[in-house]
Amino acid sequence: MEFCPKCGAVLIQKRKNDGCPRCNYSAKGKVKLKTSEKIEEKKKLAVISEKDLQVFPIITEVCKKCGNDKVYFWTVQTRAGDEAETKFFKCTKCEHTWREYR
Repeated sequence: MEFCPKCGAVLIQKRKNDGCPRCNYSAKGKVKLKTSEKIEEKKKLAVISEKDLQVFPIITEVCKKCGNDKVYFWTVQTRAGDEAETKFFKCTKCEHTWREYR
């Protein structure tokens, strides 16, 4: 790739000669363009299952179905913004899910 000695623009190929598109400088010979590209291998992505994405805190609460005392806990705003949020519980043993309104 060659540049114009007058204004610094990249020389382009015109009909007969190579020249500058800005200042009409004309170069003798052809413009030599060299390009290169470095291609790298794509890194492998780790596959994460949907079960691994959901991480909830574990609290002490008795499951009504199996009697286990450890449950996952999360809250969601299911009603209007001025009302309390809904608490959801999921048993770590039998995966029974229930909610509690307050």
